[in-house]
Amino acid sequence: MSSVRPDPRDRRRTTTEIKGALRALSLQLTVLNRQVSARLALKDVDLDCLDLINSNGPLAPTALARQANLHPATLTGILDRLERAGWIARERDPSDRRAVRIRALRDRNGELISLYAEMNSAIDTICADYSEADLALLNDFLTRATDAGQEASRNLAAPPGER
Repeated sequence: MSSVRPDPRDRRRTTTEIKGALRALSLQLTVLNRQVSARLALKDVDLDCLDLINSNGPLAPTALARQANLHPATLTGILDRLERAGWIARERDPSDRRAVRIRALRDRNGELISLYAEMNSAIDTICADYSEADLALLNDFLTRATDAGQEASRNLAAPPGER
């Protein structure tokens, strides 16, 4: 019985292909998000912040600024635009009346869902071709890759002496 040793070059090649595919996916999602932003008359960064609020909200403005890696003054302008357009509300924090929380107004989410419907449907179709075990593996990989991206972003945002 012969044992075939895996070629490390094949592994490096496959890993390089995965990195390229992730870059291509990131670019395509950026293009899609720009199209969605344009349809909603929002700036790209506005849509990013709205997504963070929808996913993690309600949030204090400082927490949102930290998650989006934005200066608080920049965030104020974004929140003003989102509030004027009816996407968010600023509300007093019930536990500390001096503090403000940002909450997404869910009645507008149908607009977002409809603009992402084609992509979501395509992902559902792609996922149908994979087993539950494959999907669990893909989910683990994407979750870990997302965590690595967050860590890399944090490190780049930190002053050089704090890295």
